[in-house]
Amino acid sequence: MASAMSERYHRRQRWAARGALAAVALAAVLPLVSGGLKGLLLLAAGIVGLALTAAALWWVLSRRGPARVAAATLAVVSPVGVITLFAAANLLWVVFASLLLWCLAVWSGRYALRSTGLRPVRVKEYRTPPPQRPFLLLNPRSGGGKVEKFSLKEKAEALGARVVLLDPDRHQDVTDLARAAVADGADLLGVAGGDGTQAQVAAVAAEHGLPFLVISAGTRNHFAMDLGLDRDDPSTCLDALTDGVELRVDLGFAGDHPFVNNASFGVYGAVVQSPGYRDDKVGAALERLPELLTRQAGPRLTARADATLIADPQAVLVSNNPYRMDDPFGFGRRERLNSGKLGVLAVRVDSAVEAAELLLSPRPEGLTVLTAQHVVVQGDESQLEVGLDGEALTLPAPVHCRIARRALRVRVPRDRPGVPEAPPRLDWRRLRKLAAAVGRTAAPSRSWRT
Repeated sequence: MASAMSERYHRRQRWAARGALAAVALAAVLPLVSGGLKGLLLLAAGIVGLALTAAALWWVLSRRGPARVAAATLAVVSPVGVITLFAAANLLWVVFASLLLWCLAVWSGRYALRSTGLRPVRVKEYRTPPPQRPFLLLNPRSGGGKVEKFSLKEKAEALGARVVLLDPDRHQDVTDLARAAVADGADLLGVAGGDGTQAQVAAVAAEHGLPFLVISAGTRNHFAMDLGLDRDDPSTCLDALTDGVELRVDLGFAGDHPFVNNASFGVYGAVVQSPGYRDDKVGAALERLPELLTRQAGPRLTARADATLIADPQAVLVSNNPYRMDDPFGFGRRERLNSGKLGVLAVRVDSAVEAAELLLSPRPEGLTVLTAQHVVVQGDESQLEVGLDGEALTLPAPVHCRIARRALRVRVPRDRPGVPEAPPRLDWRRLRKLAAAVGRTAAPSRSWRT
């Protein structure tokens, strides 16, 4: 019975793989079959329109004044013009049909690959006794006032935690506050605040081997998201004080400065230094990007990731574990936080043509994506501007980035939303093999990653 059910399932996978390949082929040839030579010309016009749009976006970011306005107009007119051409030729339905076929191909391909590769990464949970003297730092301004909105101070104190409410009107060194709490006997350190504040306290917790509590009261809560915490109601994170488990995760360092998410060099590292960045991120970026992208300002960077040299990028992002780059729905997420590897993303774009290639080519020359255990970022200036978990810093060059594997004990609620399972990467070579497979050879043996 089980063998028959397994065979039926593998058969469905093979047919799903064949369906995915057929849908891709139909999406490619439909404009040609429906429109003949006209369809071929319109397809070429569509590709040119996409390239013009990508180039126009580059000009919007790298120009000022009338040139920026003209580029923004072109970025809007190009796709509208392509759609108008297809509509005038009564072939607009072909565009929508091709898009639907691509969506069908992606869905079928992921279904076919769902059980043929490695199983999802599962982080081991450690059951440990609840803390007896937890210490929490709460930033009342974080996340637009979530500390007050969700009564985090009152709820934490009711659970026996010692709480310090940060004063928004004066600078307080959270590292010093955390170390003083450890000296006073705290057996857990926690933070309700942005990822930059969390990283500083997390480093103290890792240094003393204490559990660390993340309260998702920040604006974006990237670290909390990748831990599978509830970002809509940060008060649920306090459940970890009474009914929690521990996860062992990595901690990144840029020099001596810790980060839980990433360290950004180059363009973003410079933009985040702008005085008005916190109040108007888009305006601050548009103000500084023309000089930074055209290399009229900022350092000329060089990065070495293990043995790989990355020459003259405009931006380098070093992350605590690599981000997913293969899926738009998973972009900005990390598949795991305990691989012991830094993610490296470097971008070099010096013209509109290279900007178009960056957006349209499956393997653009100006984009470097890899993993490493050690990254050194050098510049032609003695100091480098860095965005460390969104916080503006200036560090002496060169900056050595490293990762401390599973150095951080993060205490999380036993009952939490969890991290959504990442869809399998679309591997067209594997799909072709699966579509051509016979019998049970379609399902290779499974293995676990830890």
